[in-house]
Order: sequence, then C-alpha cells, then structure tokens
Amino acid sequence: MPHESSLASAQENGPVHMRRSAATILAPVLLGLSILGIWELYVDLHGVDPLVLPAPHAMAVQAWNNSGLLWSNFTITAEEVVLGLALALACGFAMAVAIHVWAPIRRAVYPHAVGSQAVPIAVVGVLLCYWWGFGIFPKLFVIALICFFPVVVTTVDGLAAVDPDQLKLLRTLDASRWQAFRFAELPAALPAALSGARIALAVGVIGAYIAETSTPSTGPHAGLGHEITADLTALQTSRAYAATALLFLFAIACFYALSLAERKLAPPTNKP
Repeated sequence: MPHESSLASAQENGPVHMRRSAATILAPVLLGLSILGIWELYVDLHGVDPLVLPAPHAMAVQAWNNSGLLWSNFTITAEEVVLGLALALACGFAMAVAIHVWAPIRRAVYPHAVGSQAVPIAVVGVLLCYWWGFGIFPKLFVIALICFFPVVVTTVDGLAAVDPDQLKLLRTLDASRWQAFRFAELPAALPAALSGARIALAVGVIGAYIAETSTPSTGPHAGLGHEITADLTALQTSRAYAATALLFLFAIACFYALSLAERKLAPPTNKP
C-alpha cells in the first residue's frame, strides 16, 4: 500500500540521514584535530620559539587561565559582529533593490560601492571617531562597510535572474511593479541574498577585528581585536593565538547558524 511504502522509505532514509549528518560533523573535527596534532609536533620537534608560534597546548592553557578576560572581550566582539552584520544586510539589500529598480541609481552608485571596498579603514577610523565618539557606532560602520558589498552583488544578480516568462505572466495579469517585485523578483533573489549574507558573515568577524584595531576604544574590555593586538605587543603570543582561535570558532558557528536559517527561509526545491 502507498502509505506503508512511504513509511518504510522514511524508516530506511532515517539511518542514512543520521550517518550523513555524523559524517558531516566528524570530517571537519578529524581534520581540525589532525592539523592541531601536526602543529604540536612541528613546534615540539623543531624547537620553535613560543613567542613566534605557540603550541596548541599552550594556547589551551592560556584560554583556560584567562577565560574570564577572553569571554568579556568576546561578548563585545560578538555584539559588534551581529549588529554590524544586521546594518550591512539592511543597507546592502536596500541598495541592491534601488540599483535593480532604477537604472540611474545603478549607474551612479555601483562604481562607488565597488570603490568603497578599497578604502583603507585606518585612514577613516580616526575620522569616524571624530564624528561619533569612541563608542560602538564607528565599529559598526566599519563592519557594515566591509560586509555590505557581497550582499549587494549577490542580491542584484539574484534580482536580475528572475524568469522573464514569470514577469510577462504577471504583466498579463495586470500586476503592479510592487506585486511583480514581491511575487517574482524577491523570491528569486532570496537564495542569492542569503548566500551573500553568509559571505558577509564570514568576513564580518575579521571586519570586527579590523574595526577594533582601527578605531580607539574606552573601557577595560574593548573586544578580541584590541586584546589580540595588545597581547602581541606585550609578547603574550599564546593568549593572542587563543583569542584568534575563539574568533575562528565563532565565525564557523555563525556561518552554519545562518545556513540553518537559510533552509527555513529558502528551502531547496525538489525537482522531479
């Protein structure tokens, strides 16, 4: 019977799905452990100066002994990444829609959007603090400046990739420009926009580091970027590497969290 066959198929696919999920998690974990093992052996066997390259076990010791300090700075950096990315997504999506809808905007704005990616942040960092002080907003602006371009490019390409026949059908049905955008162009652009958001998130973490090291800060905890720079200056290389590893893990976690959100917002279509 159809119901029984579908139930049997689901029961068969369950273990297969679990094995694939386990392999997806296990493969990068094994690779990471292998890299750490080779790293440890390289430092130990070649007598590398720990001020130049600390061993993974030294990083773990520093992370444990300074967990409070690293966590306090991490929470600041994580807040900057989340808020900066939200600002980049909002501005990038709005700019992409404007570029797609109005040709004069595309001709005028697109070259400047490209050129903005070549502006050295250190040049404008002091200016941003002069305008907005030493708070969080200059850092959010820097992160948004670094992150918004992938969102703009991928969203513009997604909006342009809409099926022309679908637009013709909507025009035949006397749909307005807004209805065509809502029912045809926006759904077509959503997967590309989310891909751009994932790219932006991956570079947003290093963007937070650049923001923190390019704009002055006040307070006892100024973020992991500031902590890494201060530790390197003070020859606390192991702690700087531990903070870097924390940024590394945070970027991975954010990337896959957004991937899970993408499955909900833009699930893959099952083609026959």
